[in-house]
Amino acid sequence: MKLQGSQAENAFSQYWEEHIGLPLPPHWLVTKASPLSLHQVQVFMELIEKNELASHMSSFCKQANVACSTNTLKNKTMEEDTTKIPQWNVAIVVYEPSPDDTPLSVSSEGGLPFFRESMVKEGDIMPIPDRRDPMSYISFLPRSLVSKIPFSFAQIDELKKLFDVVNESNMDEYIHDTLKTCEKSPIRGEQSTCVTSAEGLIDFVVEKLGHHLQVWSTKRGVEGSYNENVTIGAVKLVYGNLSEPPALCHSQPFSFQVYYCHVLQKVKVYAVDIHAQKKVNQAIMACHYDTSTWNPNHHAFKLLGFGPGQIEVCHWINENGMIWTKNSQG
Repeated sequence: MKLQGSQAENAFSQYWEEHIGLPLPPHWLVTKASPLSLHQVQVFMELIEKNELASHMSSFCKQANVACSTNTLKNKTMEEDTTKIPQWNVAIVVYEPSPDDTPLSVSSEGGLPFFRESMVKEGDIMPIPDRRDPMSYISFLPRSLVSKIPFSFAQIDELKKLFDVVNESNMDEYIHDTLKTCEKSPIRGEQSTCVTSAEGLIDFVVEKLGHHLQVWSTKRGVEGSYNENVTIGAVKLVYGNLSEPPALCHSQPFSFQVYYCHVLQKVKVYAVDIHAQKKVNQAIMACHYDTSTWNPNHHAFKLLGFGPGQIEVCHWINENGMIWTKNSQG
């Protein structure tokens, strides 16, 4: 249960207003702000400095709204934590090759992970992959506190011990994959980082794109559009300036909220209405028009039958993911 929610949300909204030329942040992003009060942050920082946080981990996890084995069974949404992340989810973030022994297919992954722009037309039927975030309920940690927590492959054992992560568990795999993603070398023309606080997220996009921004995200809590054939509704181009690259931020599975953000050249952004069995949802679609630096063995090329630089490649933005673009009216 989140504590001091309004205080945390007000602090985040104030930081947003000071740095970004938009009136209010999306509500779902506001709820990602750390619920810790300044006093709680100070207490936990002192415990970390004394190397005593482990003995207070249960209260820390509950009050900070992060995932530890000491509190996961008490979280009503914890069944989501057992959800395995689709293989294509990682490929979308890192643009690296797929293992030769695990061929990608619509049937095995449940939906079409990569596609051409021309394949998304109003009235067509299309298989949509699972876009849920298995760690959607967790919060950021405050920047002052997260700076004290180990966040690197070299410190992975220390990190796992701190959050009481069991070897070979889903969380163990999440932490391993996220740190691998965060420490990978960017492809040519890509600027990337992992942000571990709400302030860090804003600082990155402002540094790369300026203060006048627009943010696009797939709506959370979607029902009836996971791994099923849906009818494509209206397809709207919301950002098509190929000379001004956007920043894509992908929510990473971790003990606390982490985003892998990167700026990529020549990307168009679409808002697409998806008519599922239960409801109509609006999803955000990114189309990459410069794939010349992608690995030839990337999932997308194996699935679509082309090579780097030969075609554009599109994919959906997952729940809790976002695309930041320059606001032309700013």
